[in-house]
Amino acid sequence: MRPFSIKTKLGTLVVVSVLITTGLLMVATRTETELRFITVFSMIATLLITQFVAHGLTAPLDEMNTVAKGISHGDYTRRVSGADRRDELGDLASTINRMADDLEAVDRHRKELVANVSHELRTPIAALRAVLENVVDGVSAADPETMRTALKQTERLGRLVETLLDLSRLDNGVLPLKARRFEVWPYLSGVLKEANLAASQRALSSGSGNHTRTDVHLHLDVSPPELTAHADAERLHQVVANLIDNAVKHSPPHGRVTVRARRGHGPESLDLEIQDEGPGIPEPERHRVFERFNRGSAPSPHGPGSDGGTGLGLAIASWAVDLHGGRIGVAESVRGCLIQVTLPGIPRARG
Repeated sequence: MRPFSIKTKLGTLVVVSVLITTGLLMVATRTETELRFITVFSMIATLLITQFVAHGLTAPLDEMNTVAKGISHGDYTRRVSGADRRDELGDLASTINRMADDLEAVDRHRKELVANVSHELRTPIAALRAVLENVVDGVSAADPETMRTALKQTERLGRLVETLLDLSRLDNGVLPLKARRFEVWPYLSGVLKEANLAASQRALSSGSGNHTRTDVHLHLDVSPPELTAHADAERLHQVVANLIDNAVKHSPPHGRVTVRARRGHGPESLDLEIQDEGPGIPEPERHRVFERFNRGSAPSPHGPGSDGGTGLGLAIASWAVDLHGGRIGVAESVRGCLIQVTLPGIPRARG
Protein backbone atom coordinates (compact mmCIF):
# COMPACT_ATOMS: atom_id res chain seq x y z
CA MET A 1 0.00 0.00 0.00
CA ARG A 2 1.37 3.40 -0.97
CA PRO A 3 1.79 5.90 1.90
CA PHE A 4 -0.21 8.59 0.04
CA SER A 5 -2.89 6.43 -1.56
CA ILE A 6 -6.59 7.11 -1.15
CA LYS A 7 -6.98 3.92 0.89
CA THR A 8 -4.35 5.18 3.32
CA LYS A 9 -6.07 8.56 3.60
CA LEU A 10 -9.48 7.00 4.26
CA GLY A 11 -7.97 4.63 6.81
CA THR A 12 -6.27 7.56 8.52
CA LEU A 13 -9.61 9.41 8.58
CA VAL A 14 -11.30 6.50 10.36
CA VAL A 15 -8.45 6.18 12.88
CA VAL A 16 -8.45 9.93 13.63
CA SER A 17 -12.25 9.93 14.06
CA VAL A 18 -12.07 7.03 16.49
CA LEU A 19 -9.23 8.66 18.44
CA ILE A 20 -11.16 11.95 18.71
CA THR A 21 -14.30 10.17 19.91
CA THR A 22 -12.32 8.07 22.39
CA GLY A 23 -10.46 11.10 23.69
CA LEU A 24 -13.62 13.07 24.21
CA LEU A 25 -15.22 10.13 26.06
CA MET A 26 -12.21 9.94 28.38
CA VAL A 27 -12.48 13.67 29.02
CA ALA A 28 -16.19 13.30 29.73
CA THR A 29 -15.54 10.48 32.19
CA ARG A 30 -12.92 12.45 34.17
CA THR A 31 -14.72 15.80 34.13
CA GLU A 32 -18.23 14.39 34.48
CA THR A 33 -19.33 16.25 31.34
CA GLU A 34 -22.69 15.24 29.95
CA LEU A 35 -22.51 12.62 27.23
CA ARG A 36 -24.70 14.57 24.84
CA PHE A 37 -22.19 17.42 24.68
CA ILE A 38 -19.38 14.99 24.02
CA THR A 39 -21.43 13.38 21.25
CA VAL A 40 -22.07 16.75 19.60
CA PHE A 41 -18.42 17.79 19.81
CA SER A 42 -17.33 14.42 18.43
CA MET A 43 -19.72 14.65 15.49
CA ILE A 44 -18.65 18.24 14.64
CA ALA A 45 -14.93 17.35 14.74
CA THR A 46 -15.43 14.24 12.64
CA LEU A 47 -17.53 16.11 10.06
CA LEU A 48 -14.92 18.88 9.74
CA ILE A 49 -12.10 16.41 9.19
CA THR A 50 -14.21 14.38 6.75
CA GLN A 51 -15.12 17.53 4.81
CA PHE A 52 -11.47 18.51 4.55
CA VAL A 53 -10.44 15.09 3.27
CA ALA A 54 -13.46 14.81 0.94
CA HIS A 55 -12.70 18.18 -0.64
CA GLY A 56 -9.17 17.05 -1.40
CA LEU A 57 -10.58 13.95 -3.13
CA THR A 58 -13.58 15.36 -5.00
CA ALA A 59 -12.09 18.63 -6.31
CA PRO A 60 -9.68 16.82 -8.72
CA LEU A 61 -12.54 14.55 -9.82
CA ASP A 62 -14.67 17.58 -10.71
CA GLU A 63 -11.81 19.00 -12.76
CA MET A 64 -11.28 15.66 -14.51
CA ASN A 65 -14.97 15.50 -15.33
CA THR A 66 -14.83 18.98 -16.87
CA VAL A 67 -11.75 18.15 -18.94
CA ALA A 68 -13.24 14.82 -20.07
CA LYS A 69 -16.40 16.60 -21.26
CA GLY A 70 -14.25 19.05 -23.20
CA ILE A 71 -12.36 16.19 -24.84
CA SER A 72 -15.63 14.50 -25.79
CA HIS A 73 -16.63 17.72 -27.62
CA GLY A 74 -13.33 17.91 -29.52
CA ASP A 75 -11.36 20.24 -27.23
CA TYR A 76 -8.01 18.46 -26.89
CA THR A 77 -6.10 21.45 -25.52
CA ARG A 78 -7.23 21.23 -21.90
CA ARG A 79 -5.23 19.32 -19.31
CA VAL A 80 -5.85 18.17 -15.74
CA SER A 81 -3.75 19.70 -12.98
CA GLY A 82 -2.46 17.63 -10.09
CA ALA A 83 -0.65 15.05 -12.20
CA ASP A 84 2.20 15.30 -9.68
CA ARG A 85 0.05 13.96 -6.84
CA ARG A 86 1.35 10.74 -5.28
CA ASP A 87 -1.95 8.90 -5.14
CA GLU A 88 -4.45 7.26 -7.45
CA LEU A 89 -5.87 10.62 -8.49
CA GLY A 90 -2.43 11.70 -9.65
CA ASP A 91 -2.18 8.53 -11.74
CA LEU A 92 -5.63 9.17 -13.20
CA ALA A 93 -4.72 12.79 -14.02
CA SER A 94 -1.54 11.65 -15.79
CA THR A 95 -3.51 9.07 -17.76
CA ILE A 96 -6.11 11.63 -18.86
CA ASN A 97 -3.38 14.07 -19.90
CA ARG A 98 -1.61 11.39 -21.93
CA MET A 99 -4.91 10.45 -23.56
CA ALA A 100 -5.53 14.10 -24.43
CA ASP A 101 -2.02 14.35 -25.92
CA ASP A 102 -2.62 11.25 -28.04
CA LEU A 103 -6.04 12.42 -29.20
CA GLU A 104 -4.66 15.85 -30.03
CA ALA A 105 -1.89 14.24 -32.09
CA VAL A 106 -4.38 11.97 -33.88
CA ASP A 107 -6.65 14.91 -34.63
CA ARG A 108 -3.71 16.92 -35.95
CA HIS A 109 -2.57 14.03 -38.15
CA ARG A 110 -6.11 13.57 -39.44
CA LYS A 111 -6.33 17.22 -40.46
CA GLU A 112 -2.90 17.03 -42.08
CA LEU A 113 -3.93 13.85 -43.91
CA VAL A 114 -7.07 15.48 -45.32
CA ALA A 115 -5.13 18.58 -46.37
CA ASN A 116 -2.28 16.60 -47.94
CA VAL A 117 -4.54 14.15 -49.75
CA SER A 118 -6.62 17.04 -51.08
CA HIS A 119 -3.46 18.72 -52.33
CA GLU A 120 -2.11 15.52 -53.90
CA LEU A 121 -5.40 14.75 -55.66
CA ARG A 122 -5.98 18.29 -56.85
CA THR A 123 -2.88 18.47 -59.07
CA PRO A 124 -3.50 15.41 -61.30
CA ILE A 125 -7.25 16.10 -61.39
CA ALA A 126 -6.65 19.67 -62.58
CA ALA A 127 -4.17 18.49 -65.22
CA LEU A 128 -6.50 15.76 -66.44
CA ARG A 129 -9.41 18.17 -66.57
CA ALA A 130 -7.37 20.66 -68.59
CA VAL A 131 -6.39 17.99 -71.12
CA LEU A 132 -9.97 16.74 -71.54
CA GLU A 133 -11.40 20.28 -71.78
CA ASN A 134 -8.94 21.08 -74.57
CA VAL A 135 -10.02 17.96 -76.44
CA VAL A 136 -13.73 18.70 -75.98
CA ASP A 137 -13.32 22.37 -76.99
CA GLY A 138 -11.32 21.45 -80.05
CA VAL A 139 -8.19 23.23 -78.85
CA SER A 140 -6.18 20.04 -79.18
CA ALA A 141 -6.84 16.81 -81.03
CA ALA A 142 -7.31 13.45 -79.34
CA ASP A 143 -4.03 12.22 -80.72
CA PRO A 144 -1.82 9.61 -79.00
CA GLU A 145 0.37 12.27 -77.37
CA THR A 146 -2.63 13.98 -75.77
CA MET A 147 -4.03 10.67 -74.62
CA ARG A 148 -0.66 9.72 -73.12
CA THR A 149 -0.73 12.93 -71.12
CA ALA A 150 -4.22 12.09 -69.84
CA LEU A 151 -3.16 8.53 -69.11
CA LYS A 152 -0.17 9.79 -67.14
CA GLN A 153 -2.38 11.83 -64.79
CA THR A 154 -4.91 8.99 -64.50
CA GLU A 155 -2.17 6.57 -63.51
CA ARG A 156 -0.88 9.04 -60.96
CA LEU A 157 -4.36 9.24 -59.43
CA GLY A 158 -4.53 5.45 -59.38
CA ARG A 159 -1.16 5.17 -57.62
CA LEU A 160 -2.16 7.66 -54.97
CA VAL A 161 -5.49 5.95 -54.27
CA GLU A 162 -3.80 2.53 -54.13
CA THR A 163 -1.19 3.84 -51.70
CA LEU A 164 -3.86 5.35 -49.46
CA LEU A 165 -5.70 2.01 -49.45
CA ASP A 166 -2.46 0.29 -48.46
CA LEU A 167 -2.02 2.72 -45.59
CA SER A 168 -5.60 2.11 -44.47
CA ARG A 169 -5.00 -1.65 -44.42
CA LEU A 170 -1.75 -1.13 -42.53
CA ASP A 171 -3.43 1.03 -39.89
CA ASN A 172 -6.20 -1.52 -39.44
CA GLY A 173 -3.69 -4.33 -39.06
CA VAL A 174 -5.29 -6.51 -41.72
CA LEU A 175 -1.97 -7.43 -43.37
CA PRO A 176 -0.53 -10.42 -41.47
CA LEU A 177 3.17 -11.22 -41.43
CA LYS A 178 4.05 -14.38 -43.39
CA ALA A 179 7.73 -14.91 -42.73
CA ARG A 180 9.77 -17.60 -44.44
CA ARG A 181 13.40 -18.42 -45.19
CA PHE A 182 14.80 -17.28 -48.55
CA GLU A 183 18.07 -16.66 -50.33
CA VAL A 184 18.95 -12.96 -50.29
CA TRP A 185 20.93 -12.62 -53.54
CA PRO A 186 18.32 -13.93 -56.02
CA TYR A 187 15.55 -12.20 -54.08
CA LEU A 188 17.14 -8.73 -54.11
CA SER A 189 18.37 -9.23 -57.65
CA GLY A 190 14.78 -9.78 -58.73
CA VAL A 191 13.62 -6.63 -56.90
CA LEU A 192 16.28 -4.52 -58.65
CA LYS A 193 15.42 -6.00 -62.06
CA GLU A 194 11.74 -5.21 -61.49
CA ALA A 195 12.62 -1.62 -60.59
CA ASN A 196 14.69 -1.18 -63.75
CA LEU A 197 12.11 -2.85 -65.97
CA ALA A 198 9.20 -0.87 -64.53
CA ALA A 199 11.06 2.42 -64.97
CA SER A 200 11.97 1.60 -68.56
CA GLN A 201 8.43 0.58 -69.49
CA ARG A 202 6.92 3.70 -67.92
CA ALA A 203 9.43 5.95 -69.62
CA LEU A 204 8.62 4.43 -73.02
CA SER A 205 4.85 4.43 -72.56
CA SER A 206 3.54 7.46 -70.70
CA GLY A 207 6.28 8.88 -68.56
CA SER A 208 4.26 8.12 -65.47
CA GLY A 209 4.92 5.93 -62.49
CA ASN A 210 6.93 6.12 -59.33
CA HIS A 211 9.96 7.26 -61.32
CA THR A 212 11.14 7.15 -64.93
CA ARG A 213 14.84 7.51 -64.28
CA THR A 214 16.65 5.13 -66.59
CA ASP A 215 20.04 6.82 -66.22
CA VAL A 216 20.64 5.70 -62.62
CA HIS A 217 22.67 2.51 -62.15
CA LEU A 218 21.45 0.05 -59.50
CA HIS A 219 24.21 -2.00 -57.87
CA LEU A 220 23.68 -5.02 -55.59
CA ASP A 221 26.25 -6.10 -53.01
CA VAL A 222 25.44 -9.26 -51.01
CA SER A 223 28.04 -10.87 -48.75
CA PRO A 224 28.34 -13.77 -48.41
CA PRO A 225 26.70 -14.70 -51.73
CA GLU A 226 24.87 -17.64 -50.10
CA LEU A 227 23.33 -15.36 -47.46
CA THR A 228 19.84 -16.35 -46.30
CA ALA A 229 17.26 -14.49 -44.22
CA HIS A 230 13.92 -15.08 -42.52
CA ALA A 231 11.26 -12.45 -43.28
CA ASP A 232 7.99 -11.76 -45.08
CA ALA A 233 9.07 -11.57 -48.72
CA GLU A 234 6.12 -9.44 -49.83
CA ARG A 235 6.51 -6.89 -47.04
CA LEU A 236 10.28 -6.79 -47.55
CA HIS A 237 9.64 -6.13 -51.24
CA GLN A 238 7.69 -3.02 -50.20
CA VAL A 239 10.62 -1.87 -48.09
CA VAL A 240 13.33 -2.36 -50.72
CA ALA A 241 11.24 -1.12 -53.66
CA ASN A 242 10.22 2.08 -51.88
CA LEU A 243 13.75 2.77 -50.66
CA ILE A 244 15.18 2.21 -54.14
CA ASP A 245 12.47 4.40 -55.65
CA ASN A 246 13.27 7.18 -53.20
CA ALA A 247 17.03 6.85 -53.80
CA VAL A 248 16.61 6.94 -57.59
CA LYS A 249 14.44 10.05 -57.43
CA HIS A 250 17.11 11.94 -55.50
CA SER A 251 20.08 10.69 -57.50
CA PRO A 252 22.04 13.00 -59.81
CA PRO A 253 22.15 12.28 -63.56
CA HIS A 254 23.92 8.98 -64.21
CA GLY A 255 24.17 8.40 -60.47
CA ARG A 256 24.53 5.13 -58.61
CA VAL A 257 22.28 3.48 -56.04
CA THR A 258 23.85 0.67 -54.00
CA VAL A 259 21.90 -2.00 -52.13
CA ARG A 260 24.05 -3.87 -49.59
CA ALA A 261 23.00 -6.97 -47.64
CA ARG A 262 24.91 -8.50 -44.74
CA ARG A 263 24.23 -11.12 -42.09
CA GLY A 264 22.85 -9.68 -38.86
CA HIS A 265 23.57 -10.64 -35.27
CA GLY A 266 20.72 -13.11 -34.82
CA PRO A 267 19.85 -16.35 -36.65
CA GLU A 268 18.64 -15.63 -40.20
CA SER A 269 18.74 -11.89 -39.43
CA LEU A 270 19.51 -9.36 -42.14
CA ASP A 271 21.18 -5.95 -42.32
CA LEU A 272 20.33 -3.86 -45.40
CA GLU A 273 21.78 -0.58 -46.61
CA ILE A 274 20.48 1.55 -49.48
CA GLN A 275 22.79 4.40 -50.47
CA ASP A 276 22.49 7.00 -53.20
CA GLU A 277 24.71 9.84 -54.41
CA GLY A 278 22.16 12.63 -54.03
CA PRO A 279 22.20 15.69 -51.77
CA GLY A 280 21.48 13.65 -48.65
CA ILE A 281 19.09 14.48 -45.80
CA PRO A 282 19.90 17.32 -43.38
CA GLU A 283 20.36 16.04 -39.84
CA PRO A 284 17.48 18.12 -38.34
CA GLU A 285 15.06 16.43 -40.78
CA ARG A 286 16.20 12.83 -40.39
CA HIS A 287 13.71 11.99 -37.65
CA ARG A 288 10.82 13.13 -39.91
CA VAL A 289 11.66 11.37 -43.17
CA PHE A 290 9.45 8.39 -42.35
CA GLU A 291 6.40 10.51 -41.58
CA ARG A 292 3.53 10.36 -44.04
CA PHE A 293 3.46 12.97 -46.80
CA ASN A 294 6.83 14.30 -45.72
CA ARG A 295 8.99 15.01 -48.76
CA GLY A 296 11.64 17.09 -47.01
CA SER A 297 12.97 20.51 -47.83
CA ALA A 298 16.35 19.57 -49.24
CA PRO A 299 16.78 20.23 -52.96
CA SER A 300 16.32 17.04 -54.94
CA PRO A 301 17.82 16.59 -58.39
CA HIS A 302 14.75 14.92 -59.86
CA GLY A 303 15.34 13.35 -63.16
CA PRO A 304 13.09 13.72 -66.15
CA GLY A 305 9.61 12.41 -65.58
CA SER A 306 9.86 12.26 -61.81
CA ASP A 307 6.90 13.78 -60.05
CA GLY A 308 8.58 13.99 -56.67
CA GLY A 309 6.40 11.29 -55.13
CA THR A 310 3.65 11.53 -52.57
CA GLY A 311 5.74 11.22 -49.42
CA LEU A 312 4.14 7.88 -48.54
CA GLY A 313 6.75 5.36 -49.68
CA LEU A 314 9.09 5.77 -46.72
CA ALA A 315 6.13 5.65 -44.31
CA ILE A 316 5.11 2.27 -45.76
CA ALA A 317 8.70 1.03 -45.60
CA SER A 318 8.94 2.05 -41.94
CA TRP A 319 5.67 0.28 -41.13
CA ALA A 320 6.79 -2.95 -42.82
CA VAL A 321 10.08 -2.91 -40.90
CA ASP A 322 8.27 -2.28 -37.62
CA LEU A 323 5.95 -5.20 -38.39
CA HIS A 324 9.02 -7.45 -38.47
CA GLY A 325 10.23 -6.01 -35.16
CA GLY A 326 13.21 -4.45 -36.94
CA ARG A 327 14.73 -0.99 -37.16
CA ILE A 328 15.06 1.56 -39.97
CA GLY A 329 16.83 4.90 -39.92
CA VAL A 330 19.07 7.38 -41.69
CA ALA A 331 22.77 6.85 -40.97
CA GLU A 332 25.78 9.11 -41.37
CA SER A 333 27.29 9.08 -44.84
CA VAL A 334 30.11 10.97 -46.52
CA ARG A 335 28.06 11.34 -49.69
CA GLY A 336 24.38 11.05 -50.43
CA CYS A 337 21.78 9.40 -48.21
CA LEU A 338 22.36 6.11 -46.40
CA ILE A 339 19.35 4.27 -44.99
CA GLN A 340 19.94 1.24 -42.79
CA VAL A 341 17.40 -1.54 -42.22
CA THR A 342 17.79 -4.29 -39.61
CA LEU A 343 15.50 -7.33 -39.60
CA PRO A 344 15.73 -9.64 -36.54
CA GLY A 345 15.26 -12.95 -38.39
CA ILE A 346 13.95 -15.96 -36.47
CA PRO A 347 12.62 -15.00 -33.02
CA ARG A 348 14.49 -16.66 -30.21
CA ALA A 349 12.49 -19.12 -28.13
CA ARG A 350 11.89 -18.11 -24.53
CA GLY A 351 12.54 -20.57 -21.81
